[in-house]
Amino acid sequence: MKFIVKMHPEISIKSRSVRLRFTKILESNIKNILIKVDDEAWVKKSWDCIEVRGCEAKRDILIERLKCIPGITHFIEVKEYEYTDFDTTADLVCQLFSKSIENKGFCVRVKRRGTHDFASKDLERYVGGALNQNVESARVQLTKPEVTVKLEVANQKLFLNIQQHVGLGGFPIATQDAVLSLISGGFDSGVSTYLMMRRGLKTHYIFFNLGGSAHEIGVKQVSHFLWQKYGESHRVKFVAVDFQPVVAEILENIDSGLMGVVLKRMMVRAASIAAEKLGIKALVTGEALGQVSSQTVTNLNVIDRVSETLIVRPLVAMDKQDIINIAREIGTEDFAKTMPEYCGVISQKPNVAAPLHKVEATEANFHMPLIEQVVNDAKIYDIKDLNIEAKDTVSEVEVISELNANQVIIDVRSDEEEESDPLEIAGQEILHIPFFKIANKYSELDQSKEYLLYCKKGVMSKLQALYLIEQGHKNVKVFQPQAL
Repeated sequence: MKFIVKMHPEISIKSRSVRLRFTKILESNIKNILIKVDDEAWVKKSWDCIEVRGCEAKRDILIERLKCIPGITHFIEVKEYEYTDFDTTADLVCQLFSKSIENKGFCVRVKRRGTHDFASKDLERYVGGALNQNVESARVQLTKPEVTVKLEVANQKLFLNIQQHVGLGGFPIATQDAVLSLISGGFDSGVSTYLMMRRGLKTHYIFFNLGGSAHEIGVKQVSHFLWQKYGESHRVKFVAVDFQPVVAEILENIDSGLMGVVLKRMMVRAASIAAEKLGIKALVTGEALGQVSSQTVTNLNVIDRVSETLIVRPLVAMDKQDIINIAREIGTEDFAKTMPEYCGVISQKPNVAAPLHKVEATEANFHMPLIEQVVNDAKIYDIKDLNIEAKDTVSEVEVISELNANQVIIDVRSDEEEESDPLEIAGQEILHIPFFKIANKYSELDQSKEYLLYCKKGVMSKLQALYLIEQGHKNVKVFQPQAL
């Protein structure tokens, strides 16, 4: 089985030296990926294409992998036969192409290499005549044909171009610099990470854990999926940072309306430190203008000021639906649908134009050494090892909506959210312990009782319940009332 790989047009307009370098890198990337699925894979570059050969039995998987390699604009599937004569060639072409030219205008194009007793035009006319006679509804159309049947005779070999497959386009990975992508597992960060890989950047991952092991496992799964499908030609790092202490510090010490911007500033600070340790010069985020309060021009400007590291935002002018559509195309939609948005982290009345002087003033209350501490404590994985990690499972947590006398509800929302919309149920004991304190406070409670964790959306309560179950507590469930 043979494929002719065509590079993205932007590569062909580069200078000769750059084009040769990009082509060589793409050749290497294809080899690195295909050899993992077909030990017979053979890859060879030339000036205007890359030839790929592989096992016929691996056809489907080879096609699927080639479709996902950045730098390939399209590739042509080629069947190889022994060349004998015009009649045998015409019979093969009729078998393979008759259906595709029904009710269409077509032409035949032949390339010939080697010594033969015929010209390319001779074989074109002969095969074209056979197709025209074999398919009554087809017509010969030499100018702007709807279907072009392509053949190549190379010495005693006959090659038929069977089908053209669309590739990703973009640049081969590692033709550009490395970046560190802030990935949360949602729609935006997954798409922005993919776009960076497609543009030829070796993309590493950094994850700020706000929701315990359940959150971490989910993000590891989507990160490994993206790497394995689109970036497997290169080894990259996955950095997992426990950011719950930072969130707790923000909720304790930062002015309410500025919490969202400050949280993003802390993430950029931490990511910049991690990037410097890894020798990476740019960060990538999934922010889009106006999508949430922290993503206004003013607030993005305030966020960027905490670091001199370049921040790339490939989604900045995209609509949410466009982002979701890309996530569906690249295969991350199902992951993103299950990834929670964390209630209680961002204030209820965020400032969409946070004044820099106020942000800096409120950050004076923050214990800044904590940022470097959480980065130093971060776990760094080789991305290929996340497949094992991603197979980990978390315990299930029971969700109930009916109460009994021995149960105590714990409202895990932030102070402000609980105060603005208190949970009140007649005759039921309700405690308020913000989610960032519950891990330390839970063991101080009367363990003879059963505790039901509650938050408005049911996301943070479930994650905190899962964490407590993993710590050995059996008396915890989640409360989701049918109606209040």
